[in-house]
Parts: sequence; structure tokens; C-alpha cells
Amino acid sequence: VSTQSTWGLPTSVLAVTGLNMRYVAAYLLATLGGNATPSEADVKKILSSVGIEADQAKLTKVLGELKGKDLAALIAEGEKKLASVPAAGAAPAAAAAPAAAAPAAKAEKKEEKKKEEKPPSDDDMGFGLFD
Repeated sequence: VSTQSTWGLPTSVLAVTGLNMRYVAAYLLATLGGNATPSEADVKKILSSVGIEADQAKLTKVLGELKGKDLAALIAEGEKKLASVPAAGAAPAAAAAPAAAAPAAKAEKKEEKKKEEKPPSDDDMGFGLFD
């Protein structure tokens, strides 16, 4: 059983709930801002700036799992794992859709030529725009 998620982060960080990514994201933002080891207060400040109240238990769990880890190495490992995930499963179906739509577009053009649009009339409303 792997202890690393697809993104290279420890699975226990992401397993508590799906909402833990907000804590990871805030942690990463703090590190991008130059803080090599963000504290709980740093992460809370980032979360509160966007209106999110931090859950102390989740925050402590995420910070505990990331403590002492090299984030660049975790991200690099996650990128390798993501590279192996197939993502082009819908491409053949998407390519067939435009080909099927072409005859329908031709039929619509013929119908448009047959119909003559009448200028809008003021009779519908009972008054004119500039009356």
C-alpha cells in the first residue's frame, strides 16, 4: 500500500477529508511567498483572507504530515505519478462529434435561406420604441 498520493503528498494528509487540499494549498502559498516552514498561524491567515475558517484538527494533521518534508521532492514525485495517468480516453469520441455535426450544419443553412426574416414590428407591444 502506497503512502503517497497521486500528488506526492502523504495519503494521510488527503485521507481525512477532501477539504484538506485547502490546507495544503495555503501551506504551498506560504512557501511560495518565501516562508520555508509555515506555521499554523501563517496558514490560518491565508485561509481567513479568503473567508475560510480553519479546522484546527485538520490543519494540525496537514502541518504534521508536511513537517520536515522537501516540498519540491514531493511535487516532483507527484508529477511523475500524474504523468502515468491516462487522460486522453475521450479524444476519439470528441473527434467524431464534429464530423457528425457537419451534415446538420448544411441542413440548417438551407433552412435559413428558405426563411425570410420579417423586420420587427411594433404591433406586438402596442407602442413603438421612439413614440
